[in-house]
Amino acid sequence: MTETVELDPILTTDFIKEMAKQMRAIDSYGTYDGWTDDKVLAPFIMTKEQRRQIPVIGDPDEETLSRVKCFYNAIAVMIEKECGHMAVPLVNITHEGFGRALITVGKLVVMDRTVRDVHRFSFDSLSKMKDEADKLLSVAVEIIGKYSEVAGL
Repeated sequence: MTETVELDPILTTDFIKEMAKQMRAIDSYGTYDGWTDDKVLAPFIMTKEQRRQIPVIGDPDEETLSRVKCFYNAIAVMIEKECGHMAVPLVNITHEGFGRALITVGKLVVMDRTVRDVHRFSFDSLSKMKDEADKLLSVAVEIIGKYSEVAGL
């Protein structure tokens, strides 16, 4: 008798699938081979209590920086799918965990976020992560629609 495992519907959304692809793309040692998408994405999820246990001041490690880049790369891919123009993410974070994340389409900046406390970068759930990405995607697509001539350069 085989047991069927019910898949969380959030794992079937385009953004979450893209996040899993981005995480697998940076896995140069094959650590994630055979892992489920929810296990690959688990480092993005932290409860408020877990976040409180992390010191307020701290330097982000390379794994955390990679996760931040994956998040914005996935948003850039979703923008490309939505508008058909290449979206280029740029994430610049200091060793102290402060910086900026930009996404450009053509000569147009469609997303500009200041990032702080990167060593605590996480979401309450995959659903919350998707909601945040959807907000950023919505604004970016609106900007592209409004300034399509600049986005096409």
